[in-house]
Amino acid sequence: MSLDAFIAGLPKAELHLHIEGSLEPELMFELARRNGVAIPYDSVEAVRAAYDFSNLQDFLDIYYAGAAVLLTRQDFEDLAFAYFKRAAADNVRHAEIFFDPQTHTDRGVPFGVVVEGLIAGMDRAKAELGVSSGLILSFLRHLSEVEAFATLEMARPYLHHFIGVGLDSSELGHPPSKFQRVFAAARDLGLKLCAHAGEEGPPAYVHEALDLLKIDRMDHGNRSMEDESLVERLVAEQMTLTVCPLSNMKLCVVDDLKHHPVPEMLRRGLHVTLNSDDPAYFGGYVNENYRQLAEAIGLTREQIVQMARNSFEGSFLPEEAKAGYLAELDAYAR
Repeated sequence: MSLDAFIAGLPKAELHLHIEGSLEPELMFELARRNGVAIPYDSVEAVRAAYDFSNLQDFLDIYYAGAAVLLTRQDFEDLAFAYFKRAAADNVRHAEIFFDPQTHTDRGVPFGVVVEGLIAGMDRAKAELGVSSGLILSFLRHLSEVEAFATLEMARPYLHHFIGVGLDSSELGHPPSKFQRVFAAARDLGLKLCAHAGEEGPPAYVHEALDLLKIDRMDHGNRSMEDESLVERLVAEQMTLTVCPLSNMKLCVVDDLKHHPVPEMLRRGLHVTLNSDDPAYFGGYVNENYRQLAEAIGLTREQIVQMARNSFEGSFLPEEAKAGYLAELDAYAR
């Protein structure tokens, strides 16, 4: 069996996926027509050409413009189910997806419309595709903590739908410490905690996410490798890192996949997972991240299986569900 075929059939979880970032140009145009929304592109090709960005902020500008077509419960259900069809094709057995409620509520879309649509898509994915999932509410870090608290308050009637909260958007200039109180409040509500740190921001942001936010999982974390004591701590705590290779390339976090830190992360014993982040914008869903990274740096089958194992172990699933997926993975890898 070729390595590509092995990756294609490998059971895996995806732990770092922004559902708004899975909005493919074709669906963007379909929703724009359905909702009568004008978008600044005249063709699918024009949208794809606009994806030639070189940093996180340029990407976010396009990302937020694309989200303008999402208005109704059906839109969010269609968005979620479109992602899950692609995930199922990549043999993703479980996905924990981020959504950015402030991107929508600030446009006047009711919080409940967003959540109910996404949950409907997730329920369809479980029933029709056999893919389980969890929903993570992410705060936008370029906005204030007061606004994050307002979003958490909106979420209260829907808390039973969420497995956790996250922190995303523009990292530089918006350290995790800015959101220390709202993360404590989310923890008190019984939610798991994760945060983007160490993507464009310095290792100090990773320290803050660990010490001040007290996260359960680290999103990205690449720049942790610049701080030896931090690496040792992450290994000792077996903190799961949700690494996104194609995203790192597209946003120039690394200049070439051949220079990606994953091999050194694995060598040092970091609990690394591979994920697609915003796949419609970054050129590939989860299997493409495995394939391209494997080709660039020569990943072994053992390393690939280890990262798939990490993805289930690092999930927020109950232990019994993790054990079931891990048994499926072990049977495949034998």
